[in-house]
Amino acid sequence: MNKGSKIFIAGHNGMVGSAIYRKLKSESFNNIIVRNRQELDLKIQKQVEIFFETHKPEYVFLAAAKVGGILANNSYPAEFIYSNLQIQNNIIFSAYKNNVKKVLFLGSSCIYPRNCPQPMKEEYLLTGLLEPTNEAYAIAKISGIKMCQFFYKQYNTNFLSIMPTNLYGQGDNFNLENSHVLPAMIRKFHEAKINDLKEVMLWGTGIARREFLLVDDLADASVFIMKNIDSCDIYDQNISHINVGTGTDLTIKELAELIKKIVGFTGEIVYDKTKPDGMPQKLLNVERINKMGWTHKTSLEKGIEQTYNWFCKNYKLIRS
Repeated sequence: MNKGSKIFIAGHNGMVGSAIYRKLKSESFNNIIVRNRQELDLKIQKQVEIFFETHKPEYVFLAAAKVGGILANNSYPAEFIYSNLQIQNNIIFSAYKNNVKKVLFLGSSCIYPRNCPQPMKEEYLLTGLLEPTNEAYAIAKISGIKMCQFFYKQYNTNFLSIMPTNLYGQGDNFNLENSHVLPAMIRKFHEAKINDLKEVMLWGTGIARREFLLVDDLADASVFIMKNIDSCDIYDQNISHINVGTGTDLTIKELAELIKKIVGFTGEIVYDKTKPDGMPQKLLNVERINKMGWTHKTSLEKGIEQTYNWFCKNYKLIRS
């Protein structure tokens, strides 16, 4: 992949896609193709086929997806499995038909079994039952991983997958109904502070453990892999994807105290223990990508500070 390569970022308006776009621009890649949802509906096969036949991208970052937290995944499982299957099926198949040189499919660490040994190695995929609260999304992502793997097996395509841990950062979704835990906390603590509230209510017990990666670090990893790693480097090791994370985690309670400090909220934190915690722990084993030459750059505290500053500057414009 060189500076003039024709690169399509599917989902460039999302948090992940926009971070990849910023990363490529910062490295002077000058032939990036993007389309918004009104210009190209990735769920409609014919539109995707025409787009690939017309523009012939050489490299594809498949970052488009329907995403959300526990509440959204639990409430709309049919939408999560249908939308994600449609998007990734259409793009991967059209990429194959139009001889795309390389596809990087971005998934999620929720693909691993609920009671997966920790930290989670790539080999643990499909070794147990999934977490029920995000099963629909996880099944769709597993299908995308396996589709890339099987297209390599049958057609020798250079399509590969990476599985990021929990992401946060600029462009995140801060909607309290369907956001993930970290951005939801940022918004809750911020609004509690400016409204002089005495307490903030959080879901669950606070004992679940989570790992978090700044989205700009994921973009850095994505471009690194697109430049340096090929399908054979993964599939010939009898694995189907590469984990991308920090290799460290903390409890939800510890995360809440950190965000509370950064935001400057002085009230109390109350936990609604009638609500689900989700998976007890989600920590990725990142030894493979570290050995390949990539490690994350941003500490959690620094990343949250950057994210909170962005949130404050864009508070009136963020997705409500």
